[in-house]
Amino acid sequence: MDIQNKRIPDGEFARQREEVLAQWPTGKDVNLEEAVAYHKALPESRIFAKKLSKAKAEGKTLVQPRAGVPVIEEHIKLLRYLQDNGEADLLPSTIDSYTRQNRHAEAENGIAESIRLGRAMLNGFPAVNHGVHGCRQVVDSVRVPVQVRHGTPDARLLTEITYAGGFTSYEGGGISYNLPYCKNIPMERTIRDWQYVDRLTGLYEEMGVTINREPYGPLTGTLVPPCISHAAAIIEALLAAEQGVKSITVGYGQCGNLVQDVAAIRTLQELTDEYLAKYGYSDVEVTTVLHQWMGGFPADEAKAFGVISSGSLIAALSKATKVIVKTPHEAIGIPTMEANAQGLRCTKQVVTMMADQTFQDSRLEAEKEIIRQETRCIVDKCFELGAGDIAVGICRAVEAGVLDIPFAPCRYNAGLMLPCRDNDGAVRILNVGNLPFTQDLKDFHAAKIEERAKAEKRKASFQMVIDDVYSIGKGRLVGRPKY
Repeated sequence: MDIQNKRIPDGEFARQREEVLAQWPTGKDVNLEEAVAYHKALPESRIFAKKLSKAKAEGKTLVQPRAGVPVIEEHIKLLRYLQDNGEADLLPSTIDSYTRQNRHAEAENGIAESIRLGRAMLNGFPAVNHGVHGCRQVVDSVRVPVQVRHGTPDARLLTEITYAGGFTSYEGGGISYNLPYCKNIPMERTIRDWQYVDRLTGLYEEMGVTINREPYGPLTGTLVPPCISHAAAIIEALLAAEQGVKSITVGYGQCGNLVQDVAAIRTLQELTDEYLAKYGYSDVEVTTVLHQWMGGFPADEAKAFGVISSGSLIAALSKATKVIVKTPHEAIGIPTMEANAQGLRCTKQVVTMMADQTFQDSRLEAEKEIIRQETRCIVDKCFELGAGDIAVGICRAVEAGVLDIPFAPCRYNAGLMLPCRDNDGAVRILNVGNLPFTQDLKDFHAAKIEERAKAEKRKASFQMVIDDVYSIGKGRLVGRPKY
């Protein structure tokens, strides 16, 4: 498949739009000029980019949940509850699994069954089926900005309908919504399809409407080294900027070590700004998001609040622009709206308490420098593999294992790199695989893991990885054998 990091020509984009909008009947209701007028009439308090920019300038951390149910009235009820009782600064509409796979007929059946049975029969909000009018009902029902969160490899129609429906932020990208989510979809295809999403975002920008874009930071969630998620986020930011996107939120999933997590958020902002400026995109505003713990949770709700609080602390001390909040029901399944609101209030309490505090540690600068070096190794190698074109480079890099996401289901992902924790709980790399690290970086990771192995009186091995995956659910950060 021919792919390059170049703005999609207007004629080609127009031809694609005709095909995309014809994929489901609600596509016929999308009218770009009318949608732009609707966005321009929204108050600033309901525009994601405006609220993020203000929070960044003031050094505040905004709180945002995950949430979505299939029936419009119930979805509105849920969002209003999270706004009013959960004190959410920003709101989501999490999209259901059928819509993520463009299986809209089955999503339609799910809506009907949800209405018939009086309970949710889909695991999210089927925005394509509800169409432009249904989306606007949601956006108009709340006082704060609303974002689309999903996991869709081909999100073109979903983007068209939700943008026209008034959503002012959109999550995902060609890397982060492929490798962690899909098994058999080539990288070239998702990069191309997400270039469409970003070009549509750029088109709205050119017509005077800024829509925020957010690469999905945590990737596979557990034990993702900062350099891996940073590289993916930076590359998706570069791809988006080429298509005209001006507001980008880059994310990172909490790993659990305070110093490493604070260093990660701070370097994520710094490195994204650095690469955007280096390649000529100096007019893009970058903000950051910290995702609270994405691995296993303790079933005990009191203990779950402890995990939530730890993520809240990291978000506040790192000065992340926003934090995506978990609930005390993570170990059980889909949370009640009451539990969701409890997670939000817990987080809001911590970030408010910590708002005026700064964090410095003798180890912080050293950790930041390690992350910088590792990330630059990966991103620069991607450019090299693409002969200067990052769209080509990232596809080749994934195939070569230069960007290698741990535990990813995608068969195009190399799956050679293996992470585990060091003796202080920071995520290090047990098996470097084909990551393009210098020998000094490889030696650094080997020494850190060997230090833990000696402390635990065992050999460094895959068993450490397994132990670390399950450790939080058992009340520990590091998977020590004696626990």
